[in-house]
Amino acid sequence: MFEQTFKNIDDILYKDAGADSELDYIEQTSWVLFLRYLDQLESEKADEAALEGKEYQYILDEQFRWPNWAMPKTADGKLDHHKAMTGPDLVQFVDYKLFPYLAGFKAKSIDNPKSIEYKIGEIFSELNNKIKSGYNLREIIEMTDELPFGSSKDKHELSHLYETKIKNMGNAGRNGGQYYTPRPLIRAIIEVLNPQVGEKIYDAACGSAGFLCEAYAYMYDRMEKNTANLKTLQENTLYGKEKKNLAYIIGVMNMILHGIEAPNIIHTNTLTENIRDIQEKDRYNVILANPPFGGKERKEVQQNFDIKTSETAFLFLQHFIKSLKTGGRAGIVVKNTVLNNGDNSTVNLRRYLLETCNLHTILDMPAGTFLGAGVKTVVLFFTKGEPTKTIWYYQLDPGRNMGKTNPLSDSDMMDFIKLQKNRDASLNSWTLNIDDVDKSTYDLSVKNPNKKNIIEIKSPYLIKEEIQQLDEAGNEILLNVYDFLENTFKELESEFPVKKIGDVCTVIAGQSPEGKYYNNEGNGMPFYQGKKEFTSKFIGEPTTWTTDITKEAEKDDVLMSVRAPVGPVNFATQKCCIGRGLAAIRASNKIDKEYLFYYFLKNEKEITGNEGAVFNSINKTQIENLMIPVPPIDIQIEIVNSLNLLFEDLDSLEKLYLNKVDKIRELKMSIMHSAYYVNQKNKSESVIKAGVSA
Repeated sequence: MFEQTFKNIDDILYKDAGADSELDYIEQTSWVLFLRYLDQLESEKADEAALEGKEYQYILDEQFRWPNWAMPKTADGKLDHHKAMTGPDLVQFVDYKLFPYLAGFKAKSIDNPKSIEYKIGEIFSELNNKIKSGYNLREIIEMTDELPFGSSKDKHELSHLYETKIKNMGNAGRNGGQYYTPRPLIRAIIEVLNPQVGEKIYDAACGSAGFLCEAYAYMYDRMEKNTANLKTLQENTLYGKEKKNLAYIIGVMNMILHGIEAPNIIHTNTLTENIRDIQEKDRYNVILANPPFGGKERKEVQQNFDIKTSETAFLFLQHFIKSLKTGGRAGIVVKNTVLNNGDNSTVNLRRYLLETCNLHTILDMPAGTFLGAGVKTVVLFFTKGEPTKTIWYYQLDPGRNMGKTNPLSDSDMMDFIKLQKNRDASLNSWTLNIDDVDKSTYDLSVKNPNKKNIIEIKSPYLIKEEIQQLDEAGNEILLNVYDFLENTFKELESEFPVKKIGDVCTVIAGQSPEGKYYNNEGNGMPFYQGKKEFTSKFIGEPTTWTTDITKEAEKDDVLMSVRAPVGPVNFATQKCCIGRGLAAIRASNKIDKEYLFYYFLKNEKEITGNEGAVFNSINKTQIENLMIPVPPIDIQIEIVNSLNLLFEDLDSLEKLYLNKVDKIRELKMSIMHSAYYVNQKNKSESVIKAGVSA
């Protein structure tokens, strides 16, 4: 029943003008499911109160309860068509009454973020109803109303199917690993760490909350079922943080469907927290996580960490180490470059990990474990409080090509779990003594000594399949990009007032100090003459300082190149002195700074200045007279969020194409080996093996 209902809802959303992808399908399904669940929860609590002779205080006012706005019924339990809203009336009620009312719970419950009331407000302050047709919405509501939430069996089936939807969304090619970590891998990590009721479990980048849900199931199945344990497991065991709006909503819903009434998930960017402020009360016994890899963090975020790096996953690793209690255990999925990158930051991170923690196990995962991610990963298992002496490696070899049609299974992990208990040696496992590690590089690369004379080359047919999978993932991202270009900014200038930059911003023209005041020793204020240090968004580290401060730019000012070339922009990352090649544009409270930046970026080619001069240039007055559409701030922020998501997609697309180039090179090598490898009789063999084992 559940499976068919979900399929029918997806079919309706597919036909609706407002939902365009798997991400939209699960987002819109989630808010309807949540309100249906909330109605069931309130009904159960009202019945319990009645049995005790008490009156239950409902969370929602009467007009906003499911039986009143969504499913008013007649005495015989059928939908009351005279009272039930549909069409435009239903959409207007949801958009302009229901959602604002529910979002208001956040402010009302700000002092109790663990409460279900706060979760309601948090979810609906981040969501928009994207179902444009009230007739489609009416059908979805009626289908959802028929879902049974009462028994534990019903909830288990519903949670299982919701997980399937999350998996499908993760496979949709848009930052899949952000939403879905293969559950067999999660279960194996939890089996190794063996969390217990009474311990605090933490995931600082929890995404769809897969680690927390599986940890809950693991402990629930093994604990004594008494009131104290159940209360502890529900309220004081599982903790998460998540930055992305949609992932946060899905994570909360997933935990609820797994039986956790008010999930302890905070909607925040973990990396904006200074790790030096973490105290003992903030630490955890067990940390389970698959932090986002491939992201890049700004300079100001990096200041929160002792080891500066733009790589998101490596900043998270520092956060995890700091957040563990002494004796605490962690299992962290991270891309395998953490083991051998030669830059100073990564070398220092490996040394820090080895000196402060016992990195006792490294699990090497095969390519294709994470669909669409295009990277190889490892799992680091460590215990805080004692230095590493030996590392046990396990190289997972499922004996087949991993991918959408051959995902990771629980049986694939059985050998690892069995051998890890005593860290036994095998063809796929070995131990490295830390004394044998080069202390100048701390290189921990996966080098299986049992296979050192075996060369494994993938079959060309297998590589062709991998290239096709990359193409499918890339095409999905391109569809998202085309959809954005079609729908965003389309009618911006015609719908909203267009104002001069000078009316909504302050413009500061740069002025260069005399050369005698310059230095490169860091004395005085950072100085930027022009766009030499510009990057894609945030200006790079200064190479020059000045002790004579002429014109100052503040942190977050938009810096524009005003001389040869005119138009490029970057954000200032700190207070700095600007020379005559730059102008600082400071947003007022009427305009969002990122909206301002993106609008300049969009019009860079149109900002021409004085083209007839020896050097093309633009002055302060000309910048102030540039025009910009100024929608309400909330719409500006919505546009910025869409753009940020778009650029994440484009970054993913770039990585996919780079990976495709590597795969084409691999294909050439495989074809050459196939031509000479006469013993390969079956073209479906996934690996060509040459050489002999030691």
